[in-house]
Order: sequence, then C-alpha cells, then structure tokens
Amino acid sequence: MLGHVPPLPQQPQRSPFSGHMVVCGDDALAQRLAVELRYVYGERVTLVLPPEPGTSGPELPLTGRGRAAALFGRMSSAMSRNGGNGAGNGDGDTNAGVEAVRILQAAEPSDEAFEEAGVATAAALALVYDDDERNIRAALTARRLNPRVRLVIRLYNRKLGQHLETLLDQAAAVASPGIDQTVLDASTTVLSDADTAAPALAATALSGSSKVIRAEGLLLRASERTPPRDGQAVRPALCTLALLSSTTHDPAGTEGSDSSGDEGPRLLPDQAEVAAATGRGTIVLEAVSRPGPSGRVRRMGGRGAPLGQVFSRRLRWSALGVGTAVLGLAVASTFTTGDEPVHAAYLTLLDLFAMGDPAIGDPTARQVIQILSGVAGLMLLPLLVAGVLEAFGSLRTASALRRPPRGLSGHVVLLGLGKIGTRVLVQLRELGIPVVCVEDDPDARGIPVARRLRVPVVLGDVTQEGVLEAAKIRRSRALLALTSVDTTNLEAALYARSVKPDLRVTLRLFDDEFATAVYRTLRTAHPQALTRSRSVSHLAAPSFAVAMMGRQILGAVPVERKVMLFAAVEVAGHPQLEGRTVEQAFRAGAWRVLALDVAQPADRRPDLAMPETGDGTEDRPGGLVWNLHPGYVLQPTDRVVIAATRRGLAELLRRRGSLTRH
Repeated sequence: MLGHVPPLPQQPQRSPFSGHMVVCGDDALAQRLAVELRYVYGERVTLVLPPEPGTSGPELPLTGRGRAAALFGRMSSAMSRNGGNGAGNGDGDTNAGVEAVRILQAAEPSDEAFEEAGVATAAALALVYDDDERNIRAALTARRLNPRVRLVIRLYNRKLGQHLETLLDQAAAVASPGIDQTVLDASTTVLSDADTAAPALAATALSGSSKVIRAEGLLLRASERTPPRDGQAVRPALCTLALLSSTTHDPAGTEGSDSSGDEGPRLLPDQAEVAAATGRGTIVLEAVSRPGPSGRVRRMGGRGAPLGQVFSRRLRWSALGVGTAVLGLAVASTFTTGDEPVHAAYLTLLDLFAMGDPAIGDPTARQVIQILSGVAGLMLLPLLVAGVLEAFGSLRTASALRRPPRGLSGHVVLLGLGKIGTRVLVQLRELGIPVVCVEDDPDARGIPVARRLRVPVVLGDVTQEGVLEAAKIRRSRALLALTSVDTTNLEAALYARSVKPDLRVTLRLFDDEFATAVYRTLRTAHPQALTRSRSVSHLAAPSFAVAMMGRQILGAVPVERKVMLFAAVEVAGHPQLEGRTVEQAFRAGAWRVLALDVAQPADRRPDLAMPETGDGTEDRPGGLVWNLHPGYVLQPTDRVVIAATRRGLAELLRRRGSLTRH
C-alpha cells in the first residue's frame, strides 16, 4: 500500500496525465524504461517504485530527494548525451521534459496505487517487477480498471506468457463490447529481459555469432561478418544492417562499456558508407527461411546416459578382451573337433560359465579348450562385479552435477545461474560452445538446466580461492560474470585477469559511470585483453519501450552497445512512408523497409512475431515479400517490416493526439 501522508486537498478524479505511460517496477529495468519513454519517445511518464527507507509520501517529485530521483536524473542525462532525442515537448525545453515525469512510491501495485498513477486514463502500462506472480496479479487488476490500456508485462516463463496474452486480450474485448478491435487498440505483450539481453551477452564471448528473428513463420538471420580478405568471395546478403566500430575486436578500443564516448557502430548505413568502410566488420540480413523441426539443445557428453558415461574405458576394454577370448575359443573348437560352429560356440559358453560336463574321454583338443574356457570364466566373474558396481555408481550420480572434465580447454566460464545466466547458458550451448558454470546457490534457477544439458558446474563462492581454478579458468577462452552484484562480477574479473592476463572478460554492470571507470582501468592494466561491460536493463529497455508504443515489435538485434529494432508498421498515417518509393522511404541511420505484407488486410496475421498455431493458417501463402524493388510506391493500405534505430522508430511511431489521448 502507499505510504502514509499528511492530509492533502481533494484530488480530481481524472488524472492530469491522461493518455500518459505508467511504468511499475522494482529494479533497474523500470528506471531505464521510464528514461527511454521520456527522452527517446517524448512521452509523459509516471514511474511507480517501491518506497525507499525513511520516506513518508506517496509521491516523490523528480526534483526532490531520494535515490530513485537522483538515479533517474543521472540516467536521463546520460541518455541525452548518448543519442536521446532530447525532445521534452518538441521545443528543446529540458525543464518541460522533467515536468512530464512523476515518481510515485507504492509497496504493491494495488488498486490505490493504480488510481494514484492514473492507470484508468493511461495509454500504456508496463509491469516490470522481478517477480512473475506480482506482474500477473497487477496485470489482471489493471485490465479490470482500464480494459483499453496497452499492457506490457515482464515474465520469465515464456509458455505462461503466451497464455496470459490471450487471456488478457479476450478480457479486454469482453469488457468493451461492440467496439472494433482496431479501434479498441487494447493489446497485451509479454516480454522477457533475459531473452532480449542473452544474445548480446553470449555474443561478447565469441565473434561471428548470429541473431535470429521470427516474422510470419520465417526466420530472419542477422549475421556478423568480419572484413573480407583480398580476393575472398563474399556471400550474398539481403542488405547491410550495421557497420561495426573499428575497435570492436581491438583491446585498446573504446567499445567496451555501455556509456563509452566513441561513436560506436553505424546502424543502417547507405551504400556509400558501406563502400567506404573498408576494414570494418558488418552485420547483414543474411537469410530468410522457414524454420525446420525444432531440435533439442546438444548436451555436453551425449544424450541421456550413454555407454561411455556408465562404464569406464578400462572396463570396456576388459569386456572386449573377454569377448575376443570366447570367440577365439569357439573358432578353435570348430577347427580342432570338427563340430558345427553354433554347437561349438554353445559348448564354449557352457564351459565358460562352468555349466558343461567334464570332457572326460573326449579328445585332447576338447579338454584343453574346456580348461581355457574355465580360465576365461574366472576372469569374467570380477568383470561382471565391476560392471554392476560402476553402473550403480553412474545411475546414482546421473542426477548430480558434473565436474569439469580433465583436459578441458577453450571453454567459457559463466558466473551466475540466475535468470540472465540461465538464458545465456542455453544460447552458448545452442552455438555449440563448451561452458563451465560457477554458482554459489545449489538451488539457483539454472541448476536444473545445467543438469539437463550436462554442463559442468562448480558450486562455490567465486570470491573464495580455488573456485575459479576448479572451473579451469587458465584454459578458458572467456569469462562471463553475470551475477546481479556489480562488486562480485568485478572481483571475479580482477582475480581471473591475475590468473590469465589475456583472458576475454565480459562484466554485467548496472551503473554507467562505474562501468566506464572499470572498463578504462582494466583496459589500461591489461592492454592486450578484451574487456566488455554490458547492462541487461540497457539492452532490454528499447524492446519494452517499443511494445508500449504498440504491438509492432518483432525483435531486437544488439549491435555492440546499441540496439536495432525490427517492427511491423502500417504505412497509413506515416508521411515518411506513405506515397514514397522504397528507396525514398529509406533514411540512413534511422529506418529501412525490408519487406512488404501483400496479404489482404482481413487475412493478415495480427502479430507477425507470433508462432504458428497449427490451426491451418500456416498453410496459406506467405504474405511477406522480400527483396522489394526500390521503385515500389508504398500505399496507405500496406504493412511493412522495417529495421530501425530507437530514435528512428520513435519518430515513426510517435502517437497522434486524436487517436491516443482520451
């Protein structure tokens, strides 16, 4: 509930922030999302945070005291310096922009808190608490209070998220009977910050990785390419999405932290820029294909409990020796006694297990073979006992965590198996990268996933001596420190660098100023090693912000410290697109038209990012056309798929007051 406050004058029932954006959360993602909405999209924002110790009022002005207000001010200043549009109300008045932000304190997202925040008249509401259950309860409450509000919900459970989207959209339609769904504009989008940030974090551990985006049952692959050598053939690509910075793979470069001052990569360059950028890596849209049958992530060490995991190599060689001896005795019996091969093998096995009659009175050859078979049987008995004991031990430890095998090298040491670490682990295993995890909590979220994938895990506090050595840090290729504690990540990185100075290190750090200071210090101390810092909230906030502007987002591709967004946009109402050719609609560094949905409006998928449902709709011909002719004129009835920067998409999706304000 809201904190106790002195009596205040009666407030109007209708919030003065009608049509604004409400963000509710308890961590860095909520704060960064509010900054994104305000300083990139120019929206009015109400930020609802848990109460701080010692505060007594429900509303904390931005100019007042408090950790949240101070942090919001630092983040907004950083965004204004690093590419925000600075559009307070369109006139460049930063004070006007500040006045368009409120910070409220509420212990829980209750009816009282939502009423104070103006959810009943809000255009969109983001619920980004770290607890899935709290977000679900708040979403049900918000849909009851305002059926028309656009909901963006942070959930880690993806399957539950799909069901929740359908449920809340149906509730909105039932609560507003007789209103067309397109006019209602009520939608629910469920996103995961872990899924959004995991590809970027995994990509820092290796180069040349690919990112996949789904659209209308198609897979769009954005692939990172190194500069081609002289005479080297270049694979065809649909288009160039980005030019990587010249310091991407340079340890002395300034690409390392989220707030470093270099210009970084160039998103959506034109042909002249691509031709002039010699020696720079690129990210290209490489392929558009139908997804094949879903396969399981490959496990380290094979599937299930293979023979090599149950029986040791020495035991297998012993069994092979006994089997070879039995086969040799059977062949010898056939040639020396003239018996049939099958009968000779049968008698040999009887002798081996001491089940045959003594060969008294039989030829000498038969007697000798029987004696040798008995000796082989004596060797078989301890072999069977050893096999039973090893199988019992293997089955007992099948559910236990694996230890890093001897001789392991070239792997990635992953520190932290929380929400983010678990998703990054799956990403690395899908890429076939060997991983060793370090986690101090045996009940962490990612422990069952590591057990299922048969990934070695070292249980222990990384700050304790010997833990990183157990993870074979000296032989690893990279360290990903992804715990939620900045100091723990920093301490692990410093210790790993003391053990292996040229180790590639990626740190998960929240504070921009702290990240920049750490990066510069590590770069100076270890000039030959790559150091990168990444913030999960920094990578995930753009996707959540776009979802709050409407259900057009298809996916996001991280490009070093920046994010490129893919979205489906209706051409009508956008003068930057309507009536222009595909070539004229392209704006370098802002947006680019990639595909055209030629299906009739009534037959279009409501959400191109939704997976195929198996109800027969996937059998219809695809409506997306790629490789558009540059001279095609975009019509108002068209829907296009675009790649855009945050600022470019903000300009395209800027809401019109007559359609979105209540």
